Amino acid sequence: MEDLSRLSQGNPTASELTLACNAVRQWVAEVVVGLNFCPFAHREVEKNRVLYVDSSAQSIESALEDLASAMQQLLEDEQIETTLLVLSQGFHDFDDYLDLLDYAQITLRELNLEGTLQIASFHPHYQFADTADDDVSNYTNRAPFPVLHLLREASLEKVLARYPNPEAIPERNIEVAQQRGVIYFQALLERLRDNG
Repeated sequence: MEDLSRLSQGNPTASELTLACNAVRQWVAEVVVGLNFCPFAHREVEKNRVLYVDSSAQSIESALEDLASAMQQLLEDEQIETTLLVLSQGFHDFDDYLDLLDYAQITLRELNLEGTLQIASFHPHYQFADTADDDVSNYTNRAPFPVLHLLREASLEKVLARYPNPEAIPERNIEVAQQRGVIYFQALLERLRDNG
């Protein structure tokens, strides 16, 4: 895992990030912010309050250790608003990732952090229930690498309270994805994975 003590001194520049973290950072810039998939992300990206942490874990146990460390870092450092734990070496199979996500939610409960932190999920092969693999809606949650995204629940509640009709965000994102099309997203994710 990336040295969190070094990162606590300030968010790394793009050149200091691992290739996987840099690919995810670029995805956040081009998709999450660029296509406005998350209307709240722009402000935190501009303020440099998003932390990207590389985890080379290939087992659930080691990934959960990295996740617990990332949670602790987020809770202790008020300069960080949100953390993206990038699984650069493992969990490329979506079913394996879903198993990890289940254990991550259990870890959140066991650490008594439900209501304090939330985990959002992104994966190169993300697939919503009842959709075909090539359904463009899946690209609203597809990232260049598997990601466990840690969010502060209080911050999320605060921005959602001020945002008009937040429940419409997923529908709007699917509309944007449909306008861009599958080929656009496939090429974008491939480029980011190859170039970091």
